[in-house]
Amino acid sequence: MKEKKTNEVYYEGRITGAFGAGYMVTTDDGRVFRCRTFPGTQSGNPESSLAAVGDQVEVQVTLSGTDALEGIIMQVQPRRSALIRKRDPRRNRSREKQQVIAANIELLVPVVSAYEPPLTTRLIDRYLVFAESEQLPVLLVVNKMDLDDGVEVRKLMQVYHDLGYRICYVSIYRQSGIDELIEALGGRISAFSGHSGVGKSTIINLLTGVRLKTSRTSWKSGKGVHTTSNATMLPLPAGGYVIDTPGIREFSLADITRENLRFYFREFLQVMPECGFSSCTHTVEPDCAVKTAVGNGVIDAGRYESYLALFYALEDER
Repeated sequence: MKEKKTNEVYYEGRITGAFGAGYMVTTDDGRVFRCRTFPGTQSGNPESSLAAVGDQVEVQVTLSGTDALEGIIMQVQPRRSALIRKRDPRRNRSREKQQVIAANIELLVPVVSAYEPPLTTRLIDRYLVFAESEQLPVLLVVNKMDLDDGVEVRKLMQVYHDLGYRICYVSIYRQSGIDELIEALGGRISAFSGHSGVGKSTIINLLTGVRLKTSRTSWKSGKGVHTTSNATMLPLPAGGYVIDTPGIREFSLADITRENLRFYFREFLQVMPECGFSSCTHTVEPDCAVKTAVGNGVIDAGRYESYLALFYALEDER
């Protein structure tokens, strides 16, 4: 807490909830303020969402009573990392180019399911590219292991084991994998994300003891039914926070281009120096060491197909 002028009290805190035009800000000493921004709110993040869950902010107190604490967000600090969606400036009043779903995360936790909806490695690869570009640690969570014998799923995930990514196999029904997950999340701000219906909110309910709304899987489409509409940051009993983010069908790779995508597939890095061209895109060029490594089985063919799919989609995403 600090005072700048007579009768003006300011706190520094973190946005732990976003609800329409309002925000919940929690200070280091545990005070919780209902807050809003105003036209004079200063931001260290131009051309992006003014405020988002996870942001460090300065709040001016406007109401301090026994039953309510309210304030105005005066300043939003620069973000160290951000989980974002692209926005069409023509279709939103703020004209912002990016919608920030969660900020300042320290661990990205993509959640997929073994079954209902089926596991898709293409989505995993999108998350991993983002994490590599942001230099974020990743914990891959495969939920609903009770709905599969585990053999085929583990075969699909073996490539990620081989690349050094940590994977946690979870079954809420059998209560398996939970202790390992709790240990991996300890003391960090973790963002859970993934398709709706994979059990993301159910896992967070178990970890935090807070009852979030959960979703089901459509029996017609096999896809998840959307539930979470706002990101929420929840404390973990053993320390750290979990951010539950909306289900994302198309994860935005906002700062990634065709030119730099190759650097975010970690298995490419060892063989890239052997390419015939220093600017090799690993698509059509001759003497490409990456394509040779795919042909020899050194680089997984499925991962290379994901690279190509992302490479050719990036132009459309801009």
